[in-house]
Amino acid sequence: MTKYVFFDIDGTLWDENMIVPESTKIAIEQLQKNGHKAFVCTGRAMGNVNDPQFDAIGFDGFIAACGNHVEMDGTILYENNMSYEDVKKVYDVSRECKLPIIYEGTTYQWLDRDGFDGDGYISYIIENLGDVAVFLDECKLEDIHANKFSALINENTDYEGIKEALSDLYDLLDHGDGIIEAVPKGTSKGTGIAWLCEHLGIAIEDTYAIGDSINDLEMLEFVGHSIAMGNASMAAKEKAEYVTTHIHEDGIYNALKHYGLI
Repeated sequence: MTKYVFFDIDGTLWDENMIVPESTKIAIEQLQKNGHKAFVCTGRAMGNVNDPQFDAIGFDGFIAACGNHVEMDGTILYENNMSYEDVKKVYDVSRECKLPIIYEGTTYQWLDRDGFDGDGYISYIIENLGDVAVFLDECKLEDIHANKFSALINENTDYEGIKEALSDLYDLLDHGDGIIEAVPKGTSKGTGIAWLCEHLGIAIEDTYAIGDSINDLEMLEFVGHSIAMGNASMAAKEKAEYVTTHIHEDGIYNALKHYGLI
């Protein structure tokens, strides 16, 4: 019986330096050789999942942007984009409340030129994504087709004003260190997996998910078998059925071995 395993990226597939451990590559290769399916399930939008390491692994599909984009075998099956009205509202509120933002889409990432000083995630986007990274002062809002947005709170940000203005439209996930992730209300990694399961007729008991952070909680709650990395947040560990070892202690390999998938 085919099993479906969903892997978070940051802190799960790769570390803070965006390095995928060799044991993880070996484990996923063996998982697929055993007839199972391997999916990335990430908060990142697809425009920021372009990495040769993932191409080399050869995932069967991607659930991106916290469930707002689903694709399999290179074909997009589901896409939920922000409306122009929502894009503009977020933009106007971010100007008023002094919040540097990045709209995250399937192809492009649209971001503020200023306000992200020293943030490694934004530096990576600017340095590595080339023309895919577009500054907001160089584009029209109507050209933005994004699944979600993220932002960086600084000493000038009116965060209470942000929450009051946008909490009816978005779940604001606080990752710490001033980083927030804004996901369209009612969507999550869990809803993306649920959509795929219904679309393909996958039984919940045949699903597994591995994650480490706050945006993995709904995913871990939904699947039949939930796994937290050894380096995961306490919230993820408390939600998981099984806690594996640290990412650099063969965490994914040990998890798949534990469940007899490899």
